[in-house]
Amino acid sequence: MSRLIIVSNRVSVPDNQGAAAAGGLAVALQAALAERGGVWMGWSGKSSGDIEPEPLVLTEDGNITYALTDLTQTDVEEYYQGFANRVLWPICHYRLDLAEYGRKEMASYFRVNRFFAHRLAPLVEPDDIIWVHDYHLIPLAAELRQMGLKNRIGFFLHIPWPPADVLFTMPVHEEIMRGLSSYDLLGFQTKYDLENFAGCLKREGMGVENSPGHFSAHGHNFRGGAYSIGIETAAFAEFARKAAAHSMVRKARQSVEGRDLIIGVDRLDYSKGITQRIDAFERFITNNPAHQRRVTYLQITPKSRSEVPEYEAMQHAVAEQAGRVNGAIGTVDWVPIRYINRSISRPVLAGLYRLAKVGLVTPLRDGMNLVAKEYVAAQDPDDPGVLVLSRFAGAARELKGALLVNPYDVDGTANALARGINMPLEERRERWRGMMDHLLENDVSRWCENFLTDLRAE
Repeated sequence: MSRLIIVSNRVSVPDNQGAAAAGGLAVALQAALAERGGVWMGWSGKSSGDIEPEPLVLTEDGNITYALTDLTQTDVEEYYQGFANRVLWPICHYRLDLAEYGRKEMASYFRVNRFFAHRLAPLVEPDDIIWVHDYHLIPLAAELRQMGLKNRIGFFLHIPWPPADVLFTMPVHEEIMRGLSSYDLLGFQTKYDLENFAGCLKREGMGVENSPGHFSAHGHNFRGGAYSIGIETAAFAEFARKAAAHSMVRKARQSVEGRDLIIGVDRLDYSKGITQRIDAFERFITNNPAHQRRVTYLQITPKSRSEVPEYEAMQHAVAEQAGRVNGAIGTVDWVPIRYINRSISRPVLAGLYRLAKVGLVTPLRDGMNLVAKEYVAAQDPDDPGVLVLSRFAGAARELKGALLVNPYDVDGTANALARGINMPLEERRERWRGMMDHLLENDVSRWCENFLTDLRAE
C-alpha cells in the first residue's frame, strides 16, 4: 500500500504521552496515516526571526513521521497574517470590504509555498499519495509539479469557495486558479462550492468541465467533488454522556438555576455573525417578555488571530455589545448573556452542548461549521435540544432537522429562538433523530476514506 503524505499549514503532533489532538479532523487524519504509514508536514507555529529556518524537524510516532518547519518572521507576517488571512480568507467568505492587497504579501504567499515544496520533495517516494489541506497551500501542487513530481496530489478546501464575481476581485485570481488546476482531485465542502469553482473556470475561458466533476484547465485533467466533512460522531456523543459528571458541567447546570440555556460556540471571527446573533437574542427577549429571567445565553468565543487588526477590533466590539445588552435587559438576579473569551476542553464543551435547549449557530458564511454537528451529536436522545442554524453554513445542506435562519434577519432569528425554546418534545426528538442518523453514517472517518478512495483512482 502506498504511503500517505499530508501537508497542512499547522500539524497536530501527539503530546509526550502519545495522545492524539482533540479535534476530530486530526484524529481522522492520524488514523489514515497510521493505517498506511506516512508523513504529516507543516509549519511548526514558530518563527526563526530573520534567519533562514533550520532543516525540517522529524519526529517519529509509530509509522507516522511528523515533519515541522519554522518560518521567518517576515514569512509569518506576509504569508500567514498577510495574504492568507487578510486576502484569501475574507475573499472566500465574501468580505471584499476587508480584503487588503499588497504585492509583498502576495509574493510571500507563493514564496512560502515554494519553500514548503522544496522541503517536502526530498521526503516523497514515487508511489506516495499527497493530500494538501486548505487555503494557505493552494499553489503547493504547482510547485511540486515544476520540480518534476508525478505523484497523485489531492487538495481539500475547508472554507467556502466564492463565485466568479467575488474571486475575480483578487488581483492574482488566475494564479490561484492555475494552482488549483495542478491537483488531481479537488475537494470542496458542498456542491455549491464546487459549482462556484466550475463557474470561475468557465467564466473567463480558463478551463472546461468535460463532464460533471471532470475538468481540463492549464493543460491538466483533474476531478472535483463535494466531500462534506464530518465529526467523530459516536465518540463525541460519548463525551457528552460522560461529561454530566464533570465538575465544571455540574457547576454550569447549577448556575443556570432551572433556566433554559442557549449556547453559541465560535472562534472570534467576523464570518461567524456573533454581533448579529447577540442582536437577535436581545430581540427575542424584548419580543417575548415571558422568557425574561427564564433564559441564559452562553457565548463561548476563544480569541483568534489577535495579531490581525480586524480581529482585535472585533474582540472589543463583541465584549462591548454583550455588556450593552446585559445592561439594557438584565436584572439584579439575572445576567442574560455570559460571554467567555477563552477555550474550553472538548469533553467539557460536549457537556455544555448537552445542557443547552438551543444551539445557536449563525455564521454569515461558513464552509461547513462543525459546531453545528457537535451540538447535535451531544444531545440526550430522550430530551434533545434544537439547532438554530444559518442557511449560509455548509452544514445547512445536511442537517435537515435544524431551524434554518438568515443571520442578517434579526427578527427571523429571534423568532426561530422562540420556536426552538418552545418546541414540543416529540418534534424535537424527530428532528434530532434524522440529523443524528446522518452524522453517524457520515462521520469524519468516512469523509477521509471517501476522499482518499477517489484520490487513488486514476
